[in-house]
Amino acid sequence: MTTQLEKVYYTETEYLALEEHASSRSEYLNGKIIRMAVRTTNHNEITGNIYSYLKFSLKTQAYKVYIENVRLWIEHYKIYTYPDVMVIENQPIYYGQGTSTITNPSIIFEVASKSTKNYDQGDKFDFYGSLPYLKEYVLVEQSKYHVIVHTKTLESKWILSEYEEPETTLELTSLSLSLPLKEIYAGINLNLDDEE
Repeated sequence: MTTQLEKVYYTETEYLALEEHASSRSEYLNGKIIRMAVRTTNHNEITGNIYSYLKFSLKTQAYKVYIENVRLWIEHYKIYTYPDVMVIENQPIYYGQGTSTITNPSIIFEVASKSTKNYDQGDKFDFYGSLPYLKEYVLVEQSKYHVIVHTKTLESKWILSEYEEPETTLELTSLSLSLPLKEIYAGINLNLDDEE
């Protein structure tokens, strides 16, 4: 769940200045600042599991793996956001000053709750789909075994694959890497309420 701040329109400069000193993160959507929801323990553990698995699996390859606090700029929609996990091939391409905002993820992972699932599957997929370097978008539910992988073809079409069985393995084709659901959900209590 996100909450819009009171002012109607903010410039990018105003947003970045506010974000630099903010006690919690916010997204920027074409002039609007949206506070990000507090994360649950399941959200945190799933994000950590994905990051750890990818970081270890890709450590000898030309990829960078970033978690939660690295900002993404989406030029087409004028959006700053913080994906849960991003994989970048080779080196990051930065936007603006410094090294806190990147533009070139090849894979994005989002961990969804009941309150964010529709946004993550709808508008957010549209936003991410406009990124020229993006090859895969992975949406992970935190209250049950359910992962959706959107894979971009060479013809720039998106193929959707769903995984729901604990014994199954995601195939991340752009990385030539398999990611077992058991690794994603390791240590997760699926009986916890996932409201954010």
